[in-house]
Amino acid sequence: MTFLSRMPSWVGHHLAAIRVVIVLTLVLGLGYPLAMTAIAQVPGLRDDAQGRTSLIGQSFLDKKGHPIPYYFQSRPSNAGTGYDASASAAGNLGPESTVDVLGPDGKQSLLTQVCARSRAVGELEHVDGSRPYCTSDGVGAVLGVFRDGGTTGKATRVVSLDQACPARPFLATYEGVTVTCAKAGEDYGAAVVTPVRGNAPAHPKVPADAVTASGSGLDPQISPAYAALQTPRVARERGMTEAAVHQLVEKYTSGRALGILGEPAVNVVQLNAALDRMHPVKGA
Repeated sequence: MTFLSRMPSWVGHHLAAIRVVIVLTLVLGLGYPLAMTAIAQVPGLRDDAQGRTSLIGQSFLDKKGHPIPYYFQSRPSNAGTGYDASASAAGNLGPESTVDVLGPDGKQSLLTQVCARSRAVGELEHVDGSRPYCTSDGVGAVLGVFRDGGTTGKATRVVSLDQACPARPFLATYEGVTVTCAKAGEDYGAAVVTPVRGNAPAHPKVPADAVTASGSGLDPQISPAYAALQTPRVARERGMTEAAVHQLVEKYTSGRALGILGEPAVNVVQLNAALDRMHPVKGA
């Protein structure tokens, strides 16, 4: 009879557990880190692994929060105050978020955020920044319609819910009723929320990624369409030809993974760093 056969069963269980801990420690605590370090030295990955090329987005704004005109702009970010790696987060607002909370402690709906961003990008790039369901002053084109039957019947009162007084409503009348601006703190819960599409083009000049944040809030990429929209401005501000800027954009554009997954994307951080190296702005 061997020694192991004479041991109590609980001792055998403890020895088995110890062996598992030792094996996992060697594999996951030593083998895995060494393997990842080795993989990171593969040409093409080495620069990213050593931190010389950022994989986290950043804002290219001045001290007042305005876009710096000689940089390509990143997409919006909900990570902290913007691209805060310690606060990666999404806005957690969905398509039903159309009505603003007005007042000093108010909160913009997702619709108004999109409208305001589209208007600002349009002004920066000198293009039409209008979008469906947005007013010309950059908030949601949303009416609160009070009806004599509750949710049905004749309209008796109409309020432009996202245009705080003394703003001029985007519509003068709706169903024969004068539209009024909204007052902070007033309860419009009984109104039927009615978004109004307006006459904006079905395909806005400002791309979707220019007005919406990524899920992580840290993505350094923008769409080729957004990069193309910004190319004339960056070329003008840096004294370059648009063709030269376009060549750099193409250099920092990645294609679909495996040729089929995802969409082409432009790394803004790498692109702006390359512009600073090759075509620095005097006095910047």
